[in-house]
Amino acid sequence: MMKTLRIAALALLLGAGCQPAARAQAPALTTFPVGSTTVTASALASNLNTVWELVWGPDNFLWMTERGGRVSRVDPATGQVLPLLTIPDVTQTGESGLLGLAVMATPTAGTYWVFVVYNYTDQLILKEKLVRYTYANGALSSPTVLLGNISATTTHSGSRLLLLADGTLLMTTGDAQQQPQAQNTSSLNGKILRLNLDGTIPANNPIAGNPLYTFGHRNPQGLLQLADGRIYSSEHGPNNDDEINKIEAGRNYGWPNVEGLCNLPAEATFCAANNVREPLTTWTPTVAPAGLAYYDHPAIPGWRGSLLLGTLGGSRLMQLTLDASGLTIPTRTDFLSGFGRLRAICVSPQGKVYIGTSNRDGRGLPAATDDRILVLENRAYVATATVAAQKLAFELFPNPAQRQATVRLAAPTQVLTVRDLLGRTLLRVQPTGLTATLDLAGLRAGTYLVQADGPMGRNTQKLTIE
Repeated sequence: MMKTLRIAALALLLGAGCQPAARAQAPALTTFPVGSTTVTASALASNLNTVWELVWGPDNFLWMTERGGRVSRVDPATGQVLPLLTIPDVTQTGESGLLGLAVMATPTAGTYWVFVVYNYTDQLILKEKLVRYTYANGALSSPTVLLGNISATTTHSGSRLLLLADGTLLMTTGDAQQQPQAQNTSSLNGKILRLNLDGTIPANNPIAGNPLYTFGHRNPQGLLQLADGRIYSSEHGPNNDDEINKIEAGRNYGWPNVEGLCNLPAEATFCAANNVREPLTTWTPTVAPAGLAYYDHPAIPGWRGSLLLGTLGGSRLMQLTLDASGLTIPTRTDFLSGFGRLRAICVSPQGKVYIGTSNRDGRGLPAATDDRILVLENRAYVATATVAAQKLAFELFPNPAQRQATVRLAAPTQVLTVRDLLGRTLLRVQPTGLTATLDLAGLRAGTYLVQADGPMGRNTQKLTIE
């Protein structure tokens, strides 16, 4: 009996040693049901100032921007905020300031590219620019302006950033209160722009030599891509017709000639003549839709296959279900009221949802501990050790390879991506089972990265082609 107890105690100690350091479980601020699941909301970090963006980084930390100019990493285990840099030329006035953020790993271990978009002042004129920093050894350095001199005002600046699976970057811009410019394909305002990671224009953009990806936008503030490539955006309407849009290259989204659906005679005429893509859903009265995420994790089954939307004026989290084609939103369900303006949202590989409040942005009623990062989680969910150990393991052979390689998966995986060492996507395969073949015939000899993405997270291995 004593021997059994000693073995059990040793197993517990060894198991504890394999776990990351964690804070004591935070007090529940509220709970609510999602189907048969109880979701608990707690505070990860407090006393922040207008959280604008949250992304899950390649280092398994949260990365955050605050509108005043600060970029930070946040430890999801302890809630510790680790400031990296307060960008000196950020201009915060009205809705302007430090806005969107994207983070990606580089081929150098522990080094990331960090993309930010913010407003700045140039000879007393407010403008907007996209800048890439390099992160290494706990610091941001080497700022490189990828796109600047974008017209701005104190409202309608956009601007979310999204790294696409093809190795390019999307950036949303608002109309900067210059409404006709949204329809002007030579203007950078009222657009979703697409750039290479060095700021050059992709050769296959809808208009040659133009960063335009889509146009006719008023003020898009949410942006995401699903594993199958579909892209969605949330957009602020005027006093009516907030929108969720499916983003398709080259399409016109109507503003300012169309508000919401093409359901008025003049709108219908304009839509027919200008290839306008109607929104999937609209809101009147408006809710001020902001951060947008996709949920596909077993921790909260009732949210799987849905968009999750933070709202500012609506002050609540919304679940937007998608049909199988991703072309309609059959239902909309509200959650998490009582925390004020909700702007930023991201989902971790563990199925937790992180939401940043925006109550100190001049339009909210901040509580004493605002602004906060909230965590929504199913505390009863425990991934088994077997699943955790196998979740994204895969074999890659032969390695080195020549014209073909085989991937043997330990668990179902949504997509396999082959990238070069600059992070550019060269090949994507959606496995139909536990094995997949990579056709390497079009790739030159060299070193590449093979990345597996699934509901439980991500794993990457090197592949050498001879």
